[in-house]
Amino acid sequence: MEIDLWTEKYRPRTLGDIVGQTAIVERLIEFVANRTVPHCLFAGPPGTSKTTAAMALARDLFGETFGRNFMELNASDERGIDVVRKQIKNFARSMASGEAPFKVLVLDEADHLTGDAQHALRRTMETFAISCRMILICNYSNRIIPPIQSRCAIFKFPRLDDSAIGSRLDYIAKKESISLKAEGKKSILYLAQGDMRAAINLLQAASSTGKEITAEVVFSISGHADPQRIREMLNEAKEGSLGNSLETLRDILYQQGVSPVDLVRQIHREMLQIGLSEEQLLLVLDKAAEAEFRIAEGASGEVQLTAFLAAIGVVRG
Repeated sequence: MEIDLWTEKYRPRTLGDIVGQTAIVERLIEFVANRTVPHCLFAGPPGTSKTTAAMALARDLFGETFGRNFMELNASDERGIDVVRKQIKNFARSMASGEAPFKVLVLDEADHLTGDAQHALRRTMETFAISCRMILICNYSNRIIPPIQSRCAIFKFPRLDDSAIGSRLDYIAKKESISLKAEGKKSILYLAQGDMRAAINLLQAASSTGKEITAEVVFSISGHADPQRIREMLNEAKEGSLGNSLETLRDILYQQGVSPVDLVRQIHREMLQIGLSEEQLLLVLDKAAEAEFRIAEGASGEVQLTAFLAAIGVVRG
């Protein structure tokens, strides 16, 4: 089974099933109740229920005619003006089926559309507003041209909190008869960072090992290091034990196979846990940013991280 299939299988089917976005869901339910949905712009980080909310809204609105009155396109596949002139325009210009007041077209990853395509879309939204309402979904709303934004009701989806994701993980684990340990769930939440899709995919990947889902299993299949080991490495560097700190670094890089870029980003998250003063923290965070930039530009990950750990000792001294 491919990882995406689990995400689709456990996608909420109605607006009432969506967790963690209460304020937004309440407004969307009002749209369905009044059967008046404006053009919408859903913006926010990945895995925060943007596409799910659009599909659930359409299911609640259309009922049995959902398949005939709903269309979803992904703008990252076809970014040019042709997709607006052909697929979108052809769908928007036809009248809704059954008793539906209008059709709904969802354009996922709309921030990937070219400028010309967005200007063409603006005109289509105006011309066919009676027969079709559009829901544009993006990660960055600033990449959508202002004329489109001004025609939409804008919804900003925040990252989901751990309680919302944790409850969904418990539900899936129960349905799939998976032994999800408390430390395993905590590790998934640490890695997901408010992304429901990432959390579900991690749960499925960990369950494929056939073992109890513990923190060790989760970190071994995720390509990330255990944050406890990172804190140990940083504390060793802070206390002047550079040799031990470098030994831990090499173990994480070469035995666990963690990417240097991923590791420096995890280090950035753990810096507040090692007891540095604000002045020291400012200096060390600046060094972490420099290390990430140099690694991303192609410098040796081990050399840059070694220099970063040495800088912690110098700053602390």
